[in-house]
Amino acid sequence: MNTVEKHLAAILSHHWWVLLLRGLIAILFGVLVWFQPGISLVALVMVFGAYTLVDGVLGIWTAVAGRKEHEHWWVLLLWGLVGVGVGILTLVVPGVTALALLFYIAIWAVATGVLQIVTAIRLRKEITGEWLLVLGGLVSVVFGVLLMVQPAAGALAVLWLIGLYAVLFGILLVVLAFKARSFGKQLAGA
Repeated sequence: MNTVEKHLAAILSHHWWVLLLRGLIAILFGVLVWFQPGISLVALVMVFGAYTLVDGVLGIWTAVAGRKEHEHWWVLLLWGLVGVGVGILTLVVPGVTALALLFYIAIWAVATGVLQIVTAIRLRKEITGEWLLVLGGLVSVVFGVLLMVQPAAGALAVLWLIGLYAVLFGILLVVLAFKARSFGKQLAGA
């Protein structure tokens, strides 16, 4: 058993509730977007900025909490920093055009998706259910690429796509949180 992966698995299992919280926030964000399709672009920018900022802060907290146990905690930190950076940029410049917002979201989704896939690959021998993290990463990457390829899509379609992404990503994080909680118990017993 590789100690790097064991430590990363321990970080995720000790802080499984952060994954759960992030997943629930993503689901709430997605549902809000679905039920408020007439939401103004400025409001969407602010909600997205706040969501991304909170998600990034929770990611940073998870990484920092596990830094003493894991020398590769920086991967989780980078994941969180990307979210914080995009969240702050979105909140500081709320008058951005829809096109710029789509590219902010797309870059964030691709970057976090790639980092999730890297994390899952590192954990593949240490945990069960790592495919959920890979799948979440793939959903993020596909979502980001779709936004880059089709930036002129209608606002309603984009809102529904953002909502669908957030709900799917949130569900995957919620499932992963419970998997992380269970493999934490397995690590403690090993």
